[in-house]
Amino acid sequence: MQVETHELKQDLLPLRAVSHVEIYCGNAKQSAYYYRQAFGFSLVGYLGPETGVRDRVSYALQQGKVRFILTTPLLEDGIIPFLSKHGDSVRDIAIETTDAEYCFRTTVERGAQPVREPQIVEDTFGKVKIATIATYGDTVHTFVERIDYDGPCMPGFQPMPEDPLARPVGLKHIDHIVGNVDWNQMEEWVQFYIDVFGFSRFVTFDDNDISTEYSALHSTVVSNSSKWIKFPINEPAKGLKKSQIEEYISFHNGPGVQHVAIETDDIISTISKMREQGVEFLDIPDSYYTDLLDRVGPIDEDLEPLRKLNILIDRDDKGYMLQIFTKPVEDRPTLFIEIIQRKGAESFGKGNFKALFISIEREQERRGNL
Repeated sequence: MQVETHELKQDLLPLRAVSHVEIYCGNAKQSAYYYRQAFGFSLVGYLGPETGVRDRVSYALQQGKVRFILTTPLLEDGIIPFLSKHGDSVRDIAIETTDAEYCFRTTVERGAQPVREPQIVEDTFGKVKIATIATYGDTVHTFVERIDYDGPCMPGFQPMPEDPLARPVGLKHIDHIVGNVDWNQMEEWVQFYIDVFGFSRFVTFDDNDISTEYSALHSTVVSNSSKWIKFPINEPAKGLKKSQIEEYISFHNGPGVQHVAIETDDIISTISKMREQGVEFLDIPDSYYTDLLDRVGPIDEDLEPLRKLNILIDRDDKGYMLQIFTKPVEDRPTLFIEIIQRKGAESFGKGNFKALFISIEREQERRGNL
């Protein structure tokens, strides 16, 4: 592992945080019900034929500062080929900024492929300026500048009353979003974020860090200087059998978002509620917890509930962290969710990699894809 700590500097782009994640779905209504009931999101906005939009429906969900937009096409357009190719998948990692036009012009000048020119969208709640560029696979970044907007999510969305179905679990904000790319493509996309966004390398893991008896991968994390926006990029590495990244690329039909990591202040409470509400998590061998405190040092939490819930613990020089990973949230073994609680640590759970990937390999083997 090579840690590359970057000095605080003036960012190239005035980016604040992830605004929202848009997921293209085969049936957004049913997907929204799942995220509301299982993950505790509230339905805050709706867009569709009833609001004057003829080609799609979108449901805006929110919990804390985490926003998901679930979108399904109604007419033949670019969304349908996307769904046919990738299945339910993240299309847009939208980023909040104070100047969407500057972000668009600067990134395009530095090599980004334009998708949507800057434009102002508005409704009775105010105005938002948006512009979009492409990144790995069919994923895009939309720059979102809220000029004087105080609506539920984005202009065009009809606000919804208080959601009687939502069962919040304590999700606070997005910690990081991970992208999977194909063989020998990681460095290309790491350099893209460095050159085009002005990001820095935060940490790099090689196959000595992330490997098991059967498979391996490489990963590099890029971030802006505030570290509010962090994008790990993974690629396969040579191993005896097919890695989780190869399985993803195969079923996703190319690069895309592997998982969204969401932070909580109380992971024991959050995971307890999520399990009660039907969320499935990876199983961790009980042997992982043998001598765990000898490896990670003292922690504030009791070990028994962590073991019972299959929560992982790791420590770096600034503190420790607790994390857990869901199984894929759809039928294809692609997109999943990570829940994380940071107690000072800024790392990504290097000490948990082996136990985690053994668990993932067990799921791959069950699917016949190892």
